[in-house]
Amino acid sequence: MGKIEIIGLGKSGIAAAKLLKKQGKEVTIYDADTSGKFEPLKQKLAQENITVKLAQNIPLNPDNLPELIVVSPGVPWDIPLLIEARNKGITTIGEMELGWRYLNTCPWVAITGTNGKTTTTALIEAMFKNGGIKTSACGNIGYAACELALESSDNKPQWVVAEVSSYQIESSVELAPKIGIWTTFTPDHLARHKTLENYHNIKASLIKRSHSKIFNGDDPYLRDLGLRESWENAYWTSVKGKEFLLGEESRGVFLQDGWIVAFGELIAPISLFKMVGLHNQQNLLMAVAAAKLAKVSKSAIAHTITTFNGVTHRLELIKTIEGVRYINDSKATNYDAAQVGLESVSAPVILIAGGEAKEGEDSQWISKIKEKCASVLLIGDASDIFACRLEAQGYHQYEKLGTMANAVIRAKDLASQTNAKVVLLSPACASFDQYSSFEQRGDDFRELVNDLD
Repeated sequence: MGKIEIIGLGKSGIAAAKLLKKQGKEVTIYDADTSGKFEPLKQKLAQENITVKLAQNIPLNPDNLPELIVVSPGVPWDIPLLIEARNKGITTIGEMELGWRYLNTCPWVAITGTNGKTTTTALIEAMFKNGGIKTSACGNIGYAACELALESSDNKPQWVVAEVSSYQIESSVELAPKIGIWTTFTPDHLARHKTLENYHNIKASLIKRSHSKIFNGDDPYLRDLGLRESWENAYWTSVKGKEFLLGEESRGVFLQDGWIVAFGELIAPISLFKMVGLHNQQNLLMAVAAAKLAKVSKSAIAHTITTFNGVTHRLELIKTIEGVRYINDSKATNYDAAQVGLESVSAPVILIAGGEAKEGEDSQWISKIKEKCASVLLIGDASDIFACRLEAQGYHQYEKLGTMANAVIRAKDLASQTNAKVVLLSPACASFDQYSSFEQRGDDFRELVNDLD
């Protein structure tokens, strides 16, 4: 029996190890962490006969090579170890691909894109469940794919709904969904993917392998792509009306006279949908398209539209204090998502931004700050960079506060002084300078806001 090596001791890596162990495989998890924080977890997994090796790389001994290497999503696909492993002929896949191998007898909906993935995924999951379809979301939302495979080994779902990042697509060469959705496309993750062309090609590869393809026709990049390329079995959406659809009206989902129209059928008035912002209406239309293709009933779709309140960490209302709404948009980890966050709330705004800076174009985000923000409170490693950028664009109403705790306390004072309507955490950054995830960052904001008097 050959060895299987896993890189990454996070949720995905552990789920992959447990799934493989259940199949009788010899499994070792490697993680580069040297802090010692994983020692208790290492001991716990040892009780399940899963070996964990910390602060070590996989030894590629020619006399004892592994039969398979499974990579967690956060591990770059082009590190020297993985390049060497592939050159030696060792099969190297991501955790998502492993989950696919165990769940590919079920049809999949796979949602990818720069922004909008999580809300679209959650909407589809809710529509499917309201329609009586046994499903669970996985990937970047809910379960890791291998967790879902473990949970359902004896009772598989009728559909798998997966939010799939570019990192996961990159390491999933066989994943072929029944329905593929491309939500938006703007520059992101360029530190990892190097060029916009590489980023595009990764996203496009998943959509090309999808049987049915759903596109947000209001996204400028995807719309231009649709005008240039003929996508087989494509469905397009638009909040602007049927005249803005690409392709046949009978294959489109759009808004017309205040109604959601899907494949020629009236579904529900858009006024019943509680989430704010055109971007969320776009997300909704893509979800409706997927639900219709999966034969979900009109009544189940309409029920979801009227009852869906949004997802945690994405424009999530935490509390209203003295008339000021405190909103958690921690999932806004790039400039475009943060711009959408600002567009979706009422001015004047006290904005909390910062964290681990990403590459990208920030001019439109800063323009929106100048238009809507009474003050910007900067936290984390990006504080100095953002301060320089704001100064260069002629915006001076910012403060460098360092931590979330300082920012929340200062935001309450400033909100009363400036008659702000909203305190918005929308960082435009990754979280890894101060937090282990955007979820932990958002949870910290929630706790701090709830502790305010």
